[in-house]
Amino acid sequence: MSNPDFDLTGKTALITGAGRGIGLATARKLAGAGADVIIAEFIPENGRSAAAEIIALGRRSMFIEVDVRDPQSVNEMAAAALAEFPQIDILVCNAGIAQAVAAEECSDEDWLNMIATNLNGVFWCCRAIGRHMLERGSGAIVNLASMSGMIVNKPQPQSHYNAAKAAVILLTKSLGAEWADRGVRVNCVSPGYIGTDMTKEAMSNAEWNATWHEMTPMGRVGTPDEIANAIHYLASPAASFATGTNLVVDGGYTSW
Repeated sequence: MSNPDFDLTGKTALITGAGRGIGLATARKLAGAGADVIIAEFIPENGRSAAAEIIALGRRSMFIEVDVRDPQSVNEMAAAALAEFPQIDILVCNAGIAQAVAAEECSDEDWLNMIATNLNGVFWCCRAIGRHMLERGSGAIVNLASMSGMIVNKPQPQSHYNAAKAAVILLTKSLGAEWADRGVRVNCVSPGYIGTDMTKEAMSNAEWNATWHEMTPMGRVGTPDEIANAIHYLASPAASFATGTNLVVDGGYTSW
């Protein structure tokens, strides 16, 4: 690394939802900065492929199957990771889902699954790995929030998604403040529209696609690598005075 503030040599990162999209881009980015990377993933084939890719980059890696909706599964993930690696220095809570559904048509199952994945899952992971970090007195956690936690998206209806992401932002600030004097930094990144497999499917809706581009000052969607860069910063020594931060990377969408 040319800049030692971004060097992660000797660090171990655990990334949830690292089998594709932003999670995989982040795994590649942190490995490129010198970190070993644990791939925590719900879909086994994606997880195994991502771990193999990190190993091919010359870093240590392993795949752990996890369902972040289940606190027992998350605790087992933490135990499996720490059985193989002496410590976890970086946690990236990236696993998440998206769904567009009108509020009056949102089923109990839709709501509960959204909150279980996008909010509860973040807390279960922060709690499980955070306990380990607090015992050591050091660590960096980066949660994936969204600009949707700050504004109401248009034209797609997604009140349950927006509510979950807003909660992630305040959870991040709360943990950042609570753990600051114990050596653990907690921050989040709020992406705008990013060209992942999940978003590209929604972009096939011509009306949505046109509106998203029109409402983004830069006139385009972002890339997973652009979000991975922000995560790398918050996970690195370069962000040593940042905690409780919500870093918005949205092409200017929330600036209007």
